[in-house]
Amino acid sequence: MVDDNPLEAELMRRLQCGEESAFESIYNQYWDRLYMYAYRRVIPTDIAFELTQEIFISLWERREDLQLHTSLSGYLFHAMRNQIFKYIRHSQVRSQYAESFKQYYSTSKDHGTEDTLMLNDLEEAIERSVQGLPARCQEIFRMSRQQHLTITEIAEHLEISKRTVENQLHKALKHLRMELGDFMAAIVFYGLLVF
Repeated sequence: MVDDNPLEAELMRRLQCGEESAFESIYNQYWDRLYMYAYRRVIPTDIAFELTQEIFISLWERREDLQLHTSLSGYLFHAMRNQIFKYIRHSQVRSQYAESFKQYYSTSKDHGTEDTLMLNDLEEAIERSVQGLPARCQEIFRMSRQQHLTITEIAEHLEISKRTVENQLHKALKHLRMELGDFMAAIVFYGLLVF
């Protein structure tokens, strides 16, 4: 690591020794800045939140082997840029898949019964997946996606922090993405969930 900042170098040394207080200090110092950096480039709040969390999970998991050739700040923002590029690439693949699905859908002959069955299957799959969430997580997800409340409104209504609401929404969306993988193109097409 470049030793331009002795405090940063000491913080990294402590992190590499597994000191949670060093990790917490880095997290508190950089979380908001990294989140805003991602938010300005990715836009959906849950995606920006997820990317930011992934940076810190990776930092903790790789702490012992981490060899920085730049400042800690430089490393973290470089890692965030890589995460954003990866997200954009995956988004483009999902968009192309959804577009292919739309083209197939528009050229098939009979949509009436088939549409109804697909939509019913999709709604049932979403509902089953939502019911698989812990009670509080499910409640927050429904308030966000079905009642269209903002994170602030949910936090005030439930008397919890906005960060807790964000964490629960992140957890719910991650669960739904995993559970509904086979339905993703249809979800995008019908607009049933906003990921």
